Amino acid sequence: MKNLVIFYSRRGQNYVNGSVKNLSKGNAELITGFISNAVDADVFEVDTVKPYDQDYMVCIEEAKAELRAKARPELKEYLKSVDAYDNIFIVGPNWWGIYPMAIYNQLEKLDFTGKTVHYVVTHEGSGLGGVPKTMKKACKGAKICESLAVHGGSAPSSEAKVANWARKAVG
Repeated sequence: MKNLVIFYSRRGQNYVNGSVKNLSKGNAELITGFISNAVDADVFEVDTVKPYDQDYMVCIEEAKAELRAKARPELKEYLKSVDAYDNIFIVGPNWWGIYPMAIYNQLEKLDFTGKTVHYVVTHEGSGLGGVPKTMKKACKGAKICESLAVHGGSAPSSEAKVANWARKAVG
């Protein structure tokens, strides 16, 4: 069984436990590391050509505008195929109820036929939000399975929980 994690994460200013804090590593990136270590997964980072503003409050307004426009921000690199993988984990933050549009730009370019997809959403109180509704459309042909919501403020201390979930997810 080969495993892959596709993730988007925000370093720098983030909303954590009611205030904006600087993170050297974003919550989704932390979670990605926990999954990768637990199930020996390859990792692909979704990274936009045009970075989001460093100021968190400006960034979330940019994200809201992208959501309203159903934008697909250009990525620095695109994963061409998931053919070599059995299980694909998608990890990202809940921005305005779903993943950032950049994640969907990557997912919609892949053929997930016959693949098993598990996903993790980091959040500050909104849980999985609307992500479950978007996954079947974004991951065409996939068997959508286990999901996990991780409170962003708890991400640094969630390794055991995430690792156990990931190992269970791949069976």
